[in-house]
Amino acid sequence: MSTAAPRFQLTSPALLAALVVLFIVPGLTGHDLWKSQDAIALGVVHDMAVRGHLLVPHVAGATWLEDGPLYHWVALAFGKLFGFALEFQDAARLASGAFVAAALAFLYSAARRWTGDEEAAPAAGAAALLLLLGAVGFMVRAHQALPELAALAATSGAFAALALRSEDSAPARAAGVGAAFGAALGLAFLAGSWIAALALFITAAAAQLVCPSWRTAKAVPFLLAALVVCVLVGGAWPATLALHSPDAFDEWWRGLRYLHGSIGENARHLVANASWSAWPAWPLALWSVWSLRRKWLAPRLFVPGASLVVMAALQIAHGEPRDESLLLLLAPLALLAVPGLFTLRRGAVAALDWFGVLAFAFFTGLLWLGYSALTLGVPAPVARNLERIAPGFTPHVQPLALVFAFALALAWIYLVFFTPFNPMRGVLRWAGGMVLLWGTFALLLMPWVDYQKSYRSVALQLRSHIPAGARCIAERSLGMSQAAALDYHGGIRARPFDPLEPEACPLVIVQIDPRYAVDTTPPALDRHAWRLLADVGRPGDRSERYRLYRLAK
Repeated sequence: MSTAAPRFQLTSPALLAALVVLFIVPGLTGHDLWKSQDAIALGVVHDMAVRGHLLVPHVAGATWLEDGPLYHWVALAFGKLFGFALEFQDAARLASGAFVAAALAFLYSAARRWTGDEEAAPAAGAAALLLLLGAVGFMVRAHQALPELAALAATSGAFAALALRSEDSAPARAAGVGAAFGAALGLAFLAGSWIAALALFITAAAAQLVCPSWRTAKAVPFLLAALVVCVLVGGAWPATLALHSPDAFDEWWRGLRYLHGSIGENARHLVANASWSAWPAWPLALWSVWSLRRKWLAPRLFVPGASLVVMAALQIAHGEPRDESLLLLLAPLALLAVPGLFTLRRGAVAALDWFGVLAFAFFTGLLWLGYSALTLGVPAPVARNLERIAPGFTPHVQPLALVFAFALALAWIYLVFFTPFNPMRGVLRWAGGMVLLWGTFALLLMPWVDYQKSYRSVALQLRSHIPAGARCIAERSLGMSQAAALDYHGGIRARPFDPLEPEACPLVIVQIDPRYAVDTTPPALDRHAWRLLADVGRPGDRSERYRLYRLAK
């Protein structure tokens, strides 16, 4: 009886659901657009809502085809459905929570089915869910408006379909499973991740030959159905784009084929960023590969391992330019790490366990220290440093947020001191620490961070200095995420400055780095005389200033 109790507690669906909700909900709403990708994605969604550009995504008046439209469509639906109760950016960002929940649920299902042992299935599913939830790089990005979250959910759904492929079934049912797999790949493509879709299809095709349990008559109907449905789902938007907007299709196709950086640079970027963002899944995945090396032909090891290798190789070759692309590696890493987790020695489990406990206790303590400095002025040196970082910020104690932060701390303390030893205890307490750290930050310090990162004050100040009746505004060196935020918060939609015809648009917004600006002369605005109307920036931001100029008559 005593040995069964820990397993039930650690894999309880109610406990896992509580962790998922406590991880997703705090910080998903209650803040403005943050650069870079959060602002761009919400800018696209806002443009869809206001101007109806559903087929060709736009941001601040410019076409934006670097991401697929799936996330934006779903976020638009959330924005419309819940806009009556929340600000539009908060309502739209609920799509991120939905995609994160879907990714966690699909991974849970995939790991359960791949275990092949009814008794061990709950623990395997819980481990995969906790490893994704506990990934260091997932914490902040899971709460931003990122198209990669839609791709992560679709990729996790594809793994869940592949887990169904491992179950005994008739060829007719294999075609149905293949259709589900193909639909997931098509959705991943629509979310902007052709790399994940291609890597998973290559892996699934190779597994039909490599894995003995998959070399059956079901292989052909499975792959054929997957290919047909993937092309139909994933190709629907590009085909429509080619018919109705050939120029936009050509731009999208060029961007799809464009290679970023060298292979060496891309490899260093991937390794350097994945080494911390995929912790603790990647060391556990390496242990799985080593400890179960004689069983690598089993689909539950080969499929996530091979897909991880192919996905990483394609990212290195193509040079995915954003750190957010690494999110897609978390799903196969979590699944690959699960079998090895239960072969770890007791000492290794305890080391991971207590390292997480001490680390999260330390960093959460720093958050409480910062909150004390902001609200009580104690300790004074920390309060002065925080004031320098965000000058002008006025803290307000929110009793409800404070109560929830205390409740999170008490729940985590209970998890630390009253959880019996179990191979899963380390990942459970790590995930619990991640929930504690993010929840404490979101509940106590989110207003202070949003005060610095929001462009709302910049947009409103610039808007107030724009003369009435201005027919147009030009821009120089304005970043895409900054342009999206100015358009969203202030209705400021600038077009590129034309040095050959400056009179065509006599108002210009110039983004500069004041650390390198030697005077107030408008950079690159040629020899014409310009009058400075406004010079604004975010509080405490020393790298960005926004100057509004008017052409002198």
